[in-house]
Amino acid sequence: MNLYGELWVSLASVLRSYTAVHGLNRKLQATIELGENQIVVRAGERWLKLDRHEAEIIWAREDSTKGLMRFTMEGKLETHVGHEEFHDREEEMDMQAEAWARELML
Repeated sequence: MNLYGELWVSLASVLRSYTAVHGLNRKLQATIELGENQIVVRAGERWLKLDRHEAEIIWAREDSTKGLMRFTMEGKLETHVGHEEFHDREEEMDMQAEAWARELML
C-alpha cells in the first residue's frame, strides 16, 4: 500500500474513534464505510462522503457543501480556502476528523 493509502485508512480510523466519542452523550452511533477510494460516514440524517484519488480528497455533506483537500507528505491535510485568492491551510489529520465528527454527531 502506498503512503496515501495508509493515510486514507488512518483517516477512517480516527473518524471512527471521534464519532464514537462524540456519540456517547447522545447515544448515537455513526456508521463508517471504508473503501479503497471512498469513505462514507452516516449519523442519523447527517452524512459525510470522502472520495480519494491519490492524495486528493473531495468531501461532500448532506447539506450540499463540499470541498477539496489533499494529503501532504507529512500526513497532514491541506485545504483550499478563500474565494478570489486561494490560500492553502494545513492541519493535522486528526483535528479535521474531530471537527467532522463533532458536526456529524450534533
